[in-house]
Amino acid sequence: MSEHGSTPVPPAAPRSAWWRLALLIALLGAAAGSLLLWSPTELLSGGLADRMPGYWFAPLFALVYAVGTLAFVPRPALNAAAGLLLGIQQGLAMAVLGTTLGAAMAFGLGRGLGREALRPHLRGKVLAALDRRFTEQGFRSVLVLRLLPGVPFQAINFGAAFSGTGALPFVLATAIGAVPTTAVYVTAAASAGEPGSAAFLVSAGLIALLGLGSAAGLWRAARARRRATAA
Repeated sequence: MSEHGSTPVPPAAPRSAWWRLALLIALLGAAAGSLLLWSPTELLSGGLADRMPGYWFAPLFALVYAVGTLAFVPRPALNAAAGLLLGIQQGLAMAVLGTTLGAAMAFGLGRGLGREALRPHLRGKVLAALDRRFTEQGFRSVLVLRLLPGVPFQAINFGAAFSGTGALPFVLATAIGAVPTTAVYVTAAASAGEPGSAAFLVSAGLIALLGLGSAAGLWRAARARRRATAA
């Protein structure tokens, strides 16, 4: 507290930090805007799979998947492409690898370009509590968020990057936490040719439950915001 009892003002970040943050925003905007010129799913399914040996196509798929997540392509669409093009086992492996690579790329960009500018502003009660939790329990916090349906993929990436979460716990938690939901979408797409099969019916039912869980999470979040506003 200052002499007059006012809330202390956080120290200003260096100008260079704000330039790096602006570069981060520009890079993400360019990545998202590039989807007007190309589509990850169309690139992978547009005959590329037939022209490349399998041992090259699978790693390329993971790389394109990673870049797609950085461009804000919805992961369910990428997971479905993995199931259709690679089958359940290889599709799941490459989708999880692509998820982890994309998250690591976003984390690295956020940590290197945006954290210094935004870190001084994590002083509010809620933000400070979240920052402390991510810093002290990085692996557990990221893992729980990855398992919860409806939590935006990039929000977790950059939230962790701007906090004190370590890179290794973040990557490990992402790789593990991405498996369940990824498996559901990959299995549903891979078994879509047999809509009466147990694999398709179970995965389709789980997708419906994930959708309901996401809707319930959004409803609870909106209700909590209304209560906070009214308080």
